[in-house]
Amino acid sequence: MAKKPFASSADLGEKVETLEVLAEGVYALTSEGDPNMGAIEGEDFVVAFEARATPKAARDWLAQLRQHTDKPVKYLVLSHYHAVRVLGASAFAAESIIAHEKTRFLIEERGEQDWASEYGRMPRLFREPEGIPGLTHPDLTFNDRMVIPLGGSRGDLVLQYCGRGHTAGDIVAWLPNSKVLFAGDLVEAEAALYTGDAFHFDWSKGTLDTIKAFEAEVLVGGRGGVARGRQAVDAAIEQTRGFLNGMIEKVGEVHRSGGTLKQAFEATHSHLAPKFGRWPIFEHCLPFDVQRLWDEFDGIDWPRIWTDARDQEVWDQLQD
Repeated sequence: MAKKPFASSADLGEKVETLEVLAEGVYALTSEGDPNMGAIEGEDFVVAFEARATPKAARDWLAQLRQHTDKPVKYLVLSHYHAVRVLGASAFAAESIIAHEKTRFLIEERGEQDWASEYGRMPRLFREPEGIPGLTHPDLTFNDRMVIPLGGSRGDLVLQYCGRGHTAGDIVAWLPNSKVLFAGDLVEAEAALYTGDAFHFDWSKGTLDTIKAFEAEVLVGGRGGVARGRQAVDAAIEQTRGFLNGMIEKVGEVHRSGGTLKQAFEATHSHLAPKFGRWPIFEHCLPFDVQRLWDEFDGIDWPRIWTDARDQEVWDQLQD
Protein backbone atom coordinates (compact mmCIF):
# COMPACT_ATOMS: atom_id res chain seq x y z
CA MET A 1 0.00 0.00 0.00
CA ALA A 2 1.32 3.44 -0.91
CA LYS A 3 2.07 5.77 1.94
CA LYS A 4 -0.38 8.58 2.54
CA PRO A 5 1.36 11.81 1.44
CA PHE A 6 1.79 14.76 3.74
CA ALA A 7 -1.39 16.83 3.57
CA SER A 8 0.56 19.87 2.41
CA SER A 9 2.50 17.97 -0.25
CA ALA A 10 -0.82 17.13 -1.90
CA ASP A 11 -1.88 20.79 -1.80
CA LEU A 12 -0.65 22.06 -5.15
CA GLY A 13 -3.28 24.66 -5.99
CA GLU A 14 -2.25 28.26 -6.57
CA LYS A 15 -3.20 30.76 -3.87
CA VAL A 16 -4.50 34.25 -4.56
CA GLU A 17 -2.09 36.86 -3.17
CA THR A 18 -3.36 40.17 -1.87
CA LEU A 19 -1.19 43.20 -1.12
CA GLU A 20 -2.80 45.49 1.45
CA VAL A 21 -1.72 48.97 2.51
CA LEU A 22 -2.21 48.99 6.28
CA ALA A 23 -1.05 52.56 6.92
CA GLU A 24 1.13 55.05 5.08
CA GLY A 25 4.18 53.08 3.95
CA VAL A 26 3.09 49.87 5.73
CA TYR A 27 2.30 46.82 3.60
CA ALA A 28 1.19 43.23 4.05
CA LEU A 29 0.96 40.39 1.54
CA THR A 30 -1.49 37.62 2.39
CA SER A 31 -2.19 34.54 0.29
CA GLU A 32 -5.08 32.36 1.45
CA GLY A 33 -3.28 30.61 4.29
CA ASP A 34 0.23 30.61 2.84
CA PRO A 35 2.89 32.52 4.83
CA ASN A 36 2.27 36.26 5.08
CA MET A 37 4.85 38.95 4.31
CA GLY A 38 5.35 42.53 5.43
CA ALA A 39 7.22 45.71 4.56
CA ILE A 40 7.64 49.07 6.29
CA GLU A 41 8.95 52.19 4.59
CA GLY A 42 11.48 54.39 6.31
CA GLU A 43 12.28 57.86 5.01
CA ASP A 44 14.75 56.52 2.46
CA PHE A 45 14.74 52.74 2.94
CA VAL A 46 12.49 49.71 3.45
CA VAL A 47 12.39 47.16 6.24
CA ALA A 48 11.16 43.80 4.94
CA PHE A 49 9.54 41.35 7.34
CA GLU A 50 10.04 37.67 6.40
CA ALA A 51 11.86 36.29 3.36
CA ARG A 52 9.86 33.40 1.84
CA ALA A 53 11.16 29.95 0.95
CA THR A 54 13.20 30.76 -2.17
CA PRO A 55 14.69 33.79 -3.90
CA LYS A 56 12.19 33.31 -6.75
CA ALA A 57 9.24 33.45 -4.34
CA ALA A 58 10.77 36.49 -2.65
CA ARG A 59 11.26 38.27 -5.98
CA ASP A 60 7.58 37.69 -6.80
CA TRP A 61 6.69 39.51 -3.59
CA LEU A 62 9.17 42.29 -4.21
CA ALA A 63 7.74 42.86 -7.68
CA GLN A 64 4.39 43.64 -6.07
CA LEU A 65 5.97 45.84 -3.44
CA ARG A 66 7.83 47.80 -6.15
CA GLN A 67 4.49 49.00 -7.45
CA HIS A 68 4.32 51.10 -4.27
CA THR A 69 7.93 52.01 -3.43
CA ASP A 70 11.34 51.87 -5.08
CA LYS A 71 13.29 52.46 -1.87
CA PRO A 72 16.07 49.93 -1.25
CA VAL A 73 15.66 47.20 1.37
CA LYS A 74 18.04 48.18 4.15
CA TYR A 75 16.93 45.61 6.72
CA LEU A 76 15.42 42.16 6.33
CA VAL A 77 13.81 40.99 9.58
CA LEU A 78 13.32 37.26 10.15
CA SER A 79 10.64 36.45 12.71
CA HIS A 80 12.11 32.97 13.28
CA TYR A 81 14.28 30.30 11.67
CA HIS A 82 11.92 28.07 9.65
CA ALA A 83 13.04 27.47 6.07
CA VAL A 84 9.89 28.78 4.41
CA ARG A 85 10.54 32.12 6.16
CA VAL A 86 14.25 32.57 5.57
CA LEU A 87 15.72 30.81 2.52
CA GLY A 88 14.63 33.51 0.06
CA ALA A 89 16.72 36.15 1.83
CA SER A 90 19.26 36.66 -0.94
CA ALA A 91 16.63 38.24 -3.21
CA PHE A 92 16.29 41.28 -0.94
CA ALA A 93 19.96 42.35 -1.20
CA ALA A 94 19.52 43.85 2.27
CA GLU A 95 22.35 45.65 4.03
CA SER A 96 21.61 43.62 7.17
CA ILE A 97 19.53 40.59 8.15
CA ILE A 98 18.08 40.88 11.65
CA ALA A 99 16.87 38.08 13.92
CA HIS A 100 16.80 37.06 17.56
CA GLU A 101 20.02 35.53 18.81
CA LYS A 102 18.23 32.21 19.39
CA THR A 103 17.13 32.21 15.76
CA ARG A 104 20.75 32.52 14.69
CA PHE A 105 21.60 29.61 17.01
CA LEU A 106 18.76 27.48 15.65
CA ILE A 107 19.85 28.08 12.05
CA GLU A 108 23.32 26.84 12.96
CA GLU A 109 21.98 23.92 15.00
CA ARG A 110 19.27 22.60 12.66
CA GLY A 111 18.98 24.78 9.57
CA GLU A 112 20.03 22.10 7.09
CA GLN A 113 17.66 19.51 8.54
CA ASP A 114 14.81 22.02 8.65
CA TRP A 115 15.40 22.90 5.01
CA ALA A 116 15.12 19.25 3.93
CA SER A 117 12.14 18.70 6.21
CA GLU A 118 10.10 21.68 5.03
CA TYR A 119 10.88 21.10 1.37
CA GLY A 120 9.56 17.56 1.74
CA ARG A 121 6.44 18.64 3.57
CA MET A 122 5.56 21.80 1.61
CA PRO A 123 7.07 21.62 -1.89
CA ARG A 124 4.63 24.14 -3.42
CA LEU A 125 6.15 26.98 -1.39
CA PHE A 126 9.62 26.31 -2.83
CA ARG A 127 9.41 28.01 -6.22
CA GLU A 128 12.63 27.28 -8.14
CA PRO A 129 14.45 25.73 -5.18
CA GLU A 130 17.68 25.45 -7.17
CA GLY A 131 18.04 29.22 -6.71
CA ILE A 132 18.58 28.95 -2.94
CA PRO A 133 22.26 29.81 -2.36
CA GLY A 134 22.45 28.16 1.07
CA LEU A 135 21.40 28.79 4.63
CA THR A 136 20.46 32.33 5.65
CA HIS A 137 22.70 33.73 8.38
CA PRO A 138 21.57 36.91 10.19
CA ASP A 139 24.32 39.43 10.87
CA LEU A 140 22.43 41.57 13.41
CA THR A 141 20.90 39.85 16.42
CA PHE A 142 19.41 40.98 19.70
CA ASN A 143 18.05 39.54 22.92
CA ASP A 144 15.02 41.53 24.09
CA ARG A 145 14.32 44.60 21.98
CA MET A 146 15.73 46.52 19.03
CA VAL A 147 14.50 49.89 17.72
CA ILE A 148 14.88 51.04 14.11
CA PRO A 149 14.25 54.80 13.63
CA LEU A 150 12.32 55.21 10.38
CA GLY A 151 13.21 58.88 9.93
CA GLY A 152 11.15 62.02 9.54
CA SER A 153 7.72 61.77 11.13
CA ARG A 154 7.48 58.02 10.61
CA GLY A 155 8.46 57.15 14.17
CA ASP A 156 10.17 53.91 15.13
CA LEU A 157 9.88 50.26 14.27
CA VAL A 158 10.23 48.18 17.42
CA LEU A 159 11.43 44.58 17.16
CA GLN A 160 10.64 42.66 20.33
CA TYR A 161 11.05 39.21 21.81
CA CYS A 162 7.85 38.29 23.66
CA GLY A 163 8.89 34.92 25.10
CA ARG A 164 9.16 31.36 23.88
CA GLY A 165 6.34 30.37 21.57
CA HIS A 166 6.22 29.04 18.03
CA THR A 167 9.99 28.58 18.37
CA ALA A 168 12.55 29.65 20.95
CA GLY A 169 13.38 32.82 19.04
CA ASP A 170 10.25 34.37 17.52
CA ILE A 171 10.08 38.16 17.37
CA VAL A 172 7.35 40.65 16.46
CA ALA A 173 7.57 44.00 14.66
CA TRP A 174 5.57 46.86 16.23
CA LEU A 175 4.78 50.28 14.79
CA PRO A 176 3.58 52.47 17.68
CA ASN A 177 2.59 55.38 15.41
CA SER A 178 0.10 53.34 13.39
CA LYS A 179 -0.53 50.59 15.98
CA VAL A 180 0.29 47.88 13.44
CA LEU A 181 1.79 44.63 14.73
CA PHE A 182 3.49 42.00 12.57
CA ALA A 183 3.25 38.95 14.85
CA GLY A 184 4.80 36.27 12.67
CA ASP A 185 3.68 32.75 13.54
CA LEU A 186 3.03 33.65 17.18
CA VAL A 187 -0.53 34.52 16.09
CA GLU A 188 -2.59 33.09 13.25
CA ALA A 189 -5.84 34.68 12.10
CA GLU A 190 -8.10 31.76 11.21
CA ALA A 191 -5.22 29.53 10.20
CA ALA A 192 -4.08 26.44 12.08
CA LEU A 193 -0.93 26.52 14.18
CA TYR A 194 2.27 24.66 13.43
CA THR A 195 3.77 23.86 16.82
CA GLY A 196 6.35 21.19 15.99
CA ASP A 197 9.17 23.31 17.47
CA ALA A 198 7.06 25.14 20.03
CA PHE A 199 6.92 25.76 23.75
CA HIS A 200 3.19 25.29 24.24
CA PHE A 201 2.93 26.24 27.91
CA ASP A 202 4.95 29.46 27.60
CA TRP A 203 3.24 30.43 24.35
CA SER A 204 -0.33 29.94 25.56
CA LYS A 205 0.19 32.12 28.63
CA GLY A 206 2.88 34.78 29.04
CA THR A 207 3.90 35.10 25.40
CA LEU A 208 0.38 35.72 24.11
CA ASP A 209 -0.32 38.00 27.08
CA THR A 210 2.68 40.12 26.08
CA ILE A 211 1.45 40.29 22.48
CA LYS A 212 -2.04 41.28 23.60
CA ALA A 213 -0.58 44.07 25.75
CA PHE A 214 0.54 45.96 22.64
CA GLU A 215 -3.15 46.78 22.10
CA ALA A 216 -2.62 46.72 18.35
CA GLU A 217 -5.29 48.09 16.05
CA VAL A 218 -4.05 46.03 13.09
CA LEU A 219 -2.38 42.62 13.34
CA VAL A 220 -0.69 40.59 10.62
CA GLY A 221 -0.26 37.01 11.75
CA GLY A 222 1.91 34.39 10.16
CA ARG A 223 -0.95 33.09 8.05
CA GLY A 224 -4.54 34.07 7.44
CA GLY A 225 -6.10 37.46 6.87
CA VAL A 226 -5.19 40.81 8.39
CA ALA A 227 -7.06 41.48 11.65
CA ARG A 228 -8.34 45.06 11.76
CA GLY A 229 -9.69 46.70 14.91
CA ARG A 230 -9.09 45.78 18.54
CA GLN A 231 -11.91 43.27 18.62
CA ALA A 232 -10.57 41.36 15.61
CA VAL A 233 -6.98 41.57 16.88
CA ASP A 234 -7.93 40.20 20.29
CA ALA A 235 -10.03 37.50 18.62
CA ALA A 236 -7.03 36.33 16.56
CA ILE A 237 -4.88 36.17 19.70
CA GLU A 238 -7.54 34.26 21.61
CA GLN A 239 -8.14 31.89 18.69
CA THR A 240 -4.44 31.09 18.82
CA ARG A 241 -4.61 30.57 22.58
CA GLY A 242 -7.70 28.38 22.19
CA PHE A 243 -5.93 26.11 19.72
CA LEU A 244 -2.98 25.75 22.09
CA ASN A 245 -5.12 25.20 25.18
CA GLY A 246 -7.23 22.61 23.37
CA MET A 247 -4.10 20.69 22.50
CA ILE A 248 -2.72 20.97 26.02
CA GLU A 249 -6.00 19.72 27.49
CA LYS A 250 -6.40 16.65 25.29
CA VAL A 251 -2.77 15.57 24.95
CA GLY A 252 -2.37 16.06 28.71
CA GLU A 253 -5.40 13.88 29.47
CA VAL A 254 -4.11 10.99 27.39
CA HIS A 255 -0.54 11.36 28.63
CA ARG A 256 -1.58 11.34 32.30
CA SER A 257 -3.78 8.28 31.78
CA GLY A 258 -0.90 6.28 30.30
CA GLY A 259 -2.28 6.30 26.78
CA THR A 260 -0.42 6.35 23.48
CA LEU A 261 0.70 9.13 21.17
CA LYS A 262 -1.84 8.00 18.59
CA GLN A 263 -4.64 8.14 21.14
CA ALA A 264 -3.54 11.66 22.01
CA PHE A 265 -3.60 12.64 18.35
CA GLU A 266 -7.07 11.18 17.82
CA ALA A 267 -8.48 12.85 20.93
CA THR A 268 -6.94 16.18 19.98
CA HIS A 269 -8.13 15.96 16.38
CA SER A 270 -11.69 15.19 17.49
CA HIS A 271 -11.64 18.08 19.95
CA LEU A 272 -10.17 20.72 17.64
CA ALA A 273 -11.62 19.78 14.25
CA PRO A 274 -15.14 21.18 14.75
CA LYS A 275 -13.76 24.69 15.31
CA PHE A 276 -10.38 24.69 13.60
CA GLY A 277 -10.50 21.84 11.07
CA ARG A 278 -11.55 24.05 8.15
CA TRP A 279 -8.56 26.32 8.64
CA PRO A 280 -5.51 26.18 6.34
CA ILE A 281 -2.85 23.54 7.14
CA PHE A 282 -4.83 21.95 10.01
CA GLU A 283 -4.47 18.39 8.74
CA HIS A 284 -0.85 18.90 7.81
CA CYS A 285 0.25 20.38 11.12
CA LEU A 286 -1.58 18.46 13.80
CA PRO A 287 0.44 15.20 13.84
CA PHE A 288 3.69 17.13 14.29
CA ASP A 289 2.05 19.46 16.83
CA VAL A 290 0.88 16.57 18.99
CA GLN A 291 4.27 14.84 18.85
CA ARG A 292 6.04 17.99 20.09
CA LEU A 293 3.53 18.57 22.89
CA TRP A 294 3.80 14.91 23.90
CA ASP A 295 7.55 15.44 24.17
CA GLU A 296 6.96 18.41 26.46
CA PHE A 297 4.77 16.29 28.71
CA ASP A 298 7.65 13.77 28.70
CA GLY A 299 9.92 16.53 30.04
CA ILE A 300 11.76 17.27 26.77
CA ASP A 301 12.13 21.05 26.95
CA TRP A 302 14.30 21.75 23.89
CA PRO A 303 12.53 20.57 20.70
CA ARG A 304 13.96 17.55 18.96
CA ILE A 305 15.22 18.21 15.44
CA TRP A 306 12.86 17.28 12.63
CA THR A 307 14.41 15.41 9.72
CA ASP A 308 12.72 14.12 6.59
CA ALA A 309 12.96 10.59 8.01
CA ARG A 310 11.46 11.59 11.37
CA ASP A 311 8.71 13.53 9.61
CA GLN A 312 7.66 10.42 7.70
CA GLU A 313 7.87 8.21 10.79
CA VAL A 314 5.55 10.46 12.83
CA TRP A 315 3.18 11.02 9.91
CA ASP A 316 2.90 7.27 9.23
CA GLN A 317 2.41 6.46 12.90
CA LEU A 318 -0.46 8.91 13.33
CA GLN A 319 -2.12 8.63 9.90
CA ASP A 320 -2.42 4.86 9.40
